[in-house]
Amino acid sequence: MGDEILYVRYGFAVYEIAARRVGAVPVEADDRDYATDVDALLAAVTDRTRVVYLANPNNPTGTLATREEVARLYAGLPKNVLFVIDQAYSEYLSEAEDDGGLELAKTQPNVFITRTFSKIHGLAAERIGWGYAAAEVISALHRIRLPFNVTRAGQAAAVAALGDEEFVTHSREHNAEWRAWLAGELESLGNHGVRVVPSATNFLLVLFEGDVSAETVYNRLMEAGYIVRWLPGQGLPHALRMTIGTAEETRGLAAAIRAALNG
Repeated sequence: MGDEILYVRYGFAVYEIAARRVGAVPVEADDRDYATDVDALLAAVTDRTRVVYLANPNNPTGTLATREEVARLYAGLPKNVLFVIDQAYSEYLSEAEDDGGLELAKTQPNVFITRTFSKIHGLAAERIGWGYAAAEVISALHRIRLPFNVTRAGQAAAVAALGDEEFVTHSREHNAEWRAWLAGELESLGNHGVRVVPSATNFLLVLFEGDVSAETVYNRLMEAGYIVRWLPGQGLPHALRMTIGTAEETRGLAAAIRAALNG
């Protein structure tokens, strides 16, 4: 058996792809109702575990492991295991929801946090982000990264984005308001077997457990002009992931889902 990369079920799909690409063995720990189960992750650690990935908040479920859960997970890991906390959606969190990952990375040699400009900053096409870890970890990363892996335009856009705190604050507040609104609208459809997974991100994972399947709703939404993500490839054929848009878009999506369920 080779080195193992550990992550939670329904975690970011790229973890498995990346593990297989370097010849490692991907290991999937059980979730707890679509959220991170710290006990399951720790139980899955073996003497072959080399990296533990935690997407927090998680993609595609949107769930958040608390500061206490992250600390307990780290405390239970062997010191030779690299703990990678993927904080791609952290800018959507309130101060009270902060998971403490950056503090861990600043004080512990085997913690690596990663961030991206692809989400709240809207720079996905630039493929740029940043990370924080001990010098030894960063040195190893430099040895294996692709050459010329960021562009001058991407770097300029990232620096400009960091200077626009007003935009980030507005986006966070808008998202929180309309995420709550959409979740409430969809939860009112519980008689159709609709269930919304609690989210700390800019999207909702919506489960369709009634007579109308997620695939049917997906197809009807596409016909109505709403592009959402159906997730059979991630073991979630009964679920759709939908991003919060403008007020008009979000109201329209809710109406389209209601219409799709009513045939």
